[in-house]
Amino acid sequence: MIELKGCQELETKVIKEGLCSLCGACVGMCPYLMVYQGRIVLRDICTISQGRCTAFCPKISVDLESLSQEIFSAPYTWDELGMVQKVFMARSADATVRAKAQDAGVVTALTVFGLEQGFIDSAVLTLFKDKSLPKGVIASSRQKVLECTGSSYMGAPTIEAFNRATQDDGCKNIGVIGTPCQVLALARMRAAPAEMCKNMDRLKLVVGLFCTWALSYVDFAQFLEREVPGHIVKYDVPPHPANVLIAYTEKERIDIPLEKVLPFVKPACSMCSDLTAEFADISVGSGRREVLDWNTVIVRTERGMRLIDAAIKKGVIETRDIPDENLSRLKSASANKKKRALKNIIQKTGSPDNLLYLKTRAEMVKPFLEEWEREGIKDA
Repeated sequence: MIELKGCQELETKVIKEGLCSLCGACVGMCPYLMVYQGRIVLRDICTISQGRCTAFCPKISVDLESLSQEIFSAPYTWDELGMVQKVFMARSADATVRAKAQDAGVVTALTVFGLEQGFIDSAVLTLFKDKSLPKGVIASSRQKVLECTGSSYMGAPTIEAFNRATQDDGCKNIGVIGTPCQVLALARMRAAPAEMCKNMDRLKLVVGLFCTWALSYVDFAQFLEREVPGHIVKYDVPPHPANVLIAYTEKERIDIPLEKVLPFVKPACSMCSDLTAEFADISVGSGRREVLDWNTVIVRTERGMRLIDAAIKKGVIETRDIPDENLSRLKSASANKKKRALKNIIQKTGSPDNLLYLKTRAEMVKPFLEEWEREGIKDA
């Protein structure tokens, strides 16, 4: 059962507690909430005692077991990667897409293919320009999709654009590309009663992006103004052991040590247990190290598999087996993020019986807590 309460609870339990990830799920459906300089603000006192903002927030009363049953018809197990049908490496077969995309271009290729083949008619993407706050946009053409390639590594209220898309009669079959917190918010919407979230049947595809952390906009943007002169056209964070964030301007490449960047990570990220967007249809991340020009792809649902199979058949993406070492490293990184999240949550609450926004049975997380006590948390 979803708890329905007003946006004062959102402000008290999430925003003031530093748990807001700026996913955007609460924006675009309520006149009292808006995005201002990279954060959610309450514009006025809300008199509604029950609201969708708290029902859909990925940081209030999240029952992972119930959500998994709703989305996958299977229990949530706290396995490293969540629900998995297939894991492999892939890349766009179009060299021009690969050159423009963040990594190997799989997300871009699948989005364009989905639009062209009618799997979806609209795609909700994240667009960034230079050092500005990224925002959600609705794309329906290859050109618009290509404009949204790349990542700024800043938190973005992308789901606000999805809320707008569901109210647009021109958006009948919507795909969303989002980070784990955004994907979790969509899962909560999908599991909600129809009267709570209108037109959710229009959501036809969710592609999740692997995510370790996101940066707070205002402070990081001010930092960039000092560190990076000129217009930024692309960002990148190479795999460990590089330990840098790279900002590409129109004239040069600037390497920024991660130790200078990490202080700007949003506090909510330290209490997020999901590395691989576990409630997506398809999840995609970088290949890491020796396979940097390939993406890691996790297919989770039948509709995700249908898109992947069609893209392979049409020659839109190329695939290869994932090396055992890479799969093992991914599982380890994902498990470590879960452990770190639980550790940070318990340190905040002072008790393993209080996991803040997570509603889960103690026996589900007990193995993680015991392993954390025995071995500690390793770097991802």
